[in-house]
Amino acid sequence: MQITRSSIDTVKGPADWFTGDVYIDAVAAAPSPSRVTANLVHFMPGARTHWHRHPLGQTVFVTEGIGLCQRRGGPVEVIRPGDRVLFEAGEEHWHGAAPNRLMVHLAINEGDADHDVVHWLTPVTDEEYAAAPALG
Repeated sequence: MQITRSSIDTVKGPADWFTGDVYIDAVAAAPSPSRVTANLVHFMPGARTHWHRHPLGQTVFVTEGIGLCQRRGGPVEVIRPGDRVLFEAGEEHWHGAAPNRLMVHLAINEGDADHDVVHWLTPVTDEEYAAAPALG
């Protein structure tokens, strides 16, 4: 067993990965041979990832707020605390906060043999984001 006291600061998500204000706290990055990472990601209202894909897939677990997610070609879905979303390996998708609510999720990823975890693509347009269903 190993206990690590957090000494890593919260990091602002870079503009070439996100639209809006996003903050990331590293949760897990085990040493080799493990290839699993986990981050607690805080999306301010309206913030979202760019389109992206993960070579070995991604699971996000919503812990707080109301969010949105979409796989390429599918509808925009509303996600809430306790929801688990599995994005399949190579599936292009995005996720983020609802327009007027923050959203926090735990993102769990596994690197491939080359240690690639994510491939970033283009920003989600305002029109794509606005296609979300009404929050009820």
